[in-house]
Amino acid sequence: MASFGRLFSFSGNGFSLFNGVNESNGCPMPLTPHSSDNSLSSARALGLDFGAAETGPTNTIADVAGVSVGHHTLNEGNCRTGFTAILPHPGDLFREKLPAAVDVINGYGKSAGLIQVEELGSLETPVLLTNTFAVGTGVNALIRRAISQNSDIGRSTGTVNPVVLECNDGYLSDIQAMALREEHVVSALENASADFEQGSVGAGTGMSAFGFKGGIGTASRVLQYSGRKFTLGTLVLANFGRPGDLVLPDGRRPCPKEKGQIEERGSVIVVIATDVPLESRQLKRVAKRAGSGLARLGSFYGNGSGDIALAFSTACRLRHDEKSDFIARDILHEDKIDPLFLAVAQSTQEAVLNAMIASTAMRGRGRHKRPALRDWLLAR
Repeated sequence: MASFGRLFSFSGNGFSLFNGVNESNGCPMPLTPHSSDNSLSSARALGLDFGAAETGPTNTIADVAGVSVGHHTLNEGNCRTGFTAILPHPGDLFREKLPAAVDVINGYGKSAGLIQVEELGSLETPVLLTNTFAVGTGVNALIRRAISQNSDIGRSTGTVNPVVLECNDGYLSDIQAMALREEHVVSALENASADFEQGSVGAGTGMSAFGFKGGIGTASRVLQYSGRKFTLGTLVLANFGRPGDLVLPDGRRPCPKEKGQIEERGSVIVVIATDVPLESRQLKRVAKRAGSGLARLGSFYGNGSGDIALAFSTACRLRHDEKSDFIARDILHEDKIDPLFLAVAQSTQEAVLNAMIASTAMRGRGRHKRPALRDWLLAR
């Protein structure tokens, strides 16, 4: 099959709306979106109100110090896919793990690494997001990366637990092509920065949400404890929701003209980072509240939707080579955890809407198409 013959990496507003097919190569042709104004690429920029809670400086997961995000986008031929990498801290995660927890809201999914996170309560690799059929590729790439940094893995010390989370982008992308490769993981990791794109980029390139174009979105909240400021940030891979079910903060219910699907099938991945000192049991409680944010949007976690939340804290590092039998660390008093619960619900809701609003309309495999929520909002 003919293709563009090269890889493209670009923002959620770039080269993503297609009209017709180039007869010379069979590829979808780009068309200027209704609105490509970057100033209108977030929910707040379009007037949606999320209350008075303070956000971080960039309103992204990277407001949690040390967290960075990178993408590799593959948008050629019938492929609309990619990898998104979340690096919880800039060091060696295998040697300096972080407390972590996972909550499986609905387990229709094929993610890797969650069993050990659930059992040991720690995270020891970057978190990868991708399409369902690229999980194995992501696992291999993370293992090779960890071995390259730690030659004792699998020999004189334990093996490594790669965490790769997925959604099915097969409506817009030729998922059977299995086009993603390990070097694309390396690219996403090397591109990681505190300044990153949202929308139809990386793992979000071919995703759909509530009948509109979905993708990567993020938001953050600032909290205060003992006179100090802390941050919680959320990043989502939004690929869920039935057309007509979406509820905006002002009560409006956007619905695409062509509903298409009837069943709730897709997935959503929610990754939560915070610098509040929490142990893994508390992080699991925090992760559970991502479901509240999804419910605010009208989701009911349908049978065919893989809805997973992963939370980690950067407040302390768990040393792989710890010599002491005991470790001492601060943890939040349980009675003070409610502000974190609210922050997760709010930031998850906003992150999903940012993912959708940052994405322009897209046509993909089989001339399938998804309209842009931004266009719906600007028309009203």
